[in-house]
Formats: sequence, C-alpha cells, structure tokens
Amino acid sequence: MKSKLIALPDAISRIPSGSTVALGGSLLRRQPMAIVHEMIRQGITDLTLLTWATTLATDMLAAAGAIRRWEGIYAGFFRHGLAPNFRREVQQGKIETHDYSESAFVARFRAAGMGLSFLPSKALLGTGMQGKSPDEIQPITCPFSGERYLALKAAETDFTLLHGYVADEYGNVQWPVVRDSDDIDQMMASASRRLIVTVEKIVPHAQICRRPALTYIPHTLVEAVIEVPYGAHPTATDGFYNEDETELQSWLSASAEPGGSERYLRDYILNIPDRAGYLAKVGSLAALDVKRES
Repeated sequence: MKSKLIALPDAISRIPSGSTVALGGSLLRRQPMAIVHEMIRQGITDLTLLTWATTLATDMLAAAGAIRRWEGIYAGFFRHGLAPNFRREVQQGKIETHDYSESAFVARFRAAGMGLSFLPSKALLGTGMQGKSPDEIQPITCPFSGERYLALKAAETDFTLLHGYVADEYGNVQWPVVRDSDDIDQMMASASRRLIVTVEKIVPHAQICRRPALTYIPHTLVEAVIEVPYGAHPTATDGFYNEDETELQSWLSASAEPGGSERYLRDYILNIPDRAGYLAKVGSLAALDVKRES
C-alpha cells in the first residue's frame, strides 16, 4: 500500500470545471464542506452534481454559480426550510434539475457499483420523472415475464467527494459501530471512479487493523485522503460534533438579503486562504471544541 495523504488544495485541483461529481452526506450530517469551500475557492464551475439529501454543500455551490445540472432526491435545509440559493438558481433557469425517488437513485449507484450500465426498477412508473430524464430513464420489457420496467442508468461520475470519520494514510476509511445511517456514502464510494475523502482524523494503520470490520471504504477505492478536523462544519459529523446552528443561521440570514450570499462567500471562503483560516473565522478549533462539549 502507498500513502494517499495529500493537501486539500492539491486534491481538489484535480477536479476540472465541467466535471460530474457525486457529493456525500445526508441533510445536516457529513456534508463535505471543506471540499466544497475549496472548490469555490478554486473557481470550479459548470458542474453536474449528484447528491442524496443535500443541504448546505449544494446551496453554497449554487450561490457560487458552480452548478449546471443537479440530480438527486432532495435539496433543502431540513428543519430550516428550503435551500434559498439553489431555489433561486433553479427558478431562474440556471440549474437543470432531475428528481428521483430514494429507491430509484439507490438503483443508479448500485448499478455503477456492480459494473452494470443500468438496473431495472418499477419505482418511477406512473410518475413524471421518467419523461423529464430520458437520458437516464428508459422503459424496458422483462424478457421472461413481459412485465414493464424502467431502466435506470448507472450513476457514472468523474469524482466522488465524501467526508468521513477516520482513516489511515493509505485510505482505509472506517465508520463507527454506532452512527446515523440515512445516507448512501458507502454506496457512492463503491460506485466511484475517482474518490476523494476528507476525514476528521488520520489514525495509525495498526488501529485500522485492530477492527477491520469497521473499514467500509477500503484503500483500493480511494485516490486521496485528507485530515480535516471539523471538515463538515457547520453541519454535523455524528460522534464528533453536532451541527452548528449559529453558523447555519448566519448563512441562511445572509442568503435572505440581496447580495448576502455573495458577501458571505467572499468573507468566509474567497478572502480566506484555507480551512484553518475559516475555522479561525468562526471561532477557532478551541471554541468549536467548547461548543461540542457543552
């Protein structure tokens, strides 16, 4: 095995504008915010974005004008309401959207993970989703029963970007035994072509070997791994920290004002050189640790 540790800017510089990208996380948990900040900082645009239940990550990319097309099951802010910047961009015709049910979207990633070009499903029969996305959804007939199905195209992406818990330098990423599991990050990893993962902590390889059953993403799938404490902030990483309600509300409040999201991006991302600068801006690691413990 070889070390896959790399600096965040170097990892993200591999992603050209115009890429198709899968973003991990679910709702206000493990959104890959450090990665998204660096994408905005580097001016990566014209993205086709595939997400599960996405919140802040997609809304910030929308505010930065980085998304051309979105495919997923939900984009909003969970208990905080809609995603204001994403909604505006969609309403103005700047983002093309393709909606899926959860089971249909899972089928697309399972197909990619299995090395298949599609999987059959009945999930979207009778809905308008089929007609809106003919490039990914086509009717087929079962050769055995004659039943009607829909062929769901495999989720083919150029890059998959995730935030995880712990990993070793070789890219073996572990999930804790007790965790929330309402995302499909591990499935996205299995389906990936090029996988970049930030984690809360890099641990010795010997620690990974002591509990190998927790390694849900093996090093063979990972191109680059980066240690980024609070890499999902202000969303949560369960077992490490909860979402930062104050900072989430700061973004939503700014986004409600004309030019507010642009000012926020400038003050918290574009005018700050790196993730360490962002964490200092929101109160420093020490301050965030106090929030986590309180």
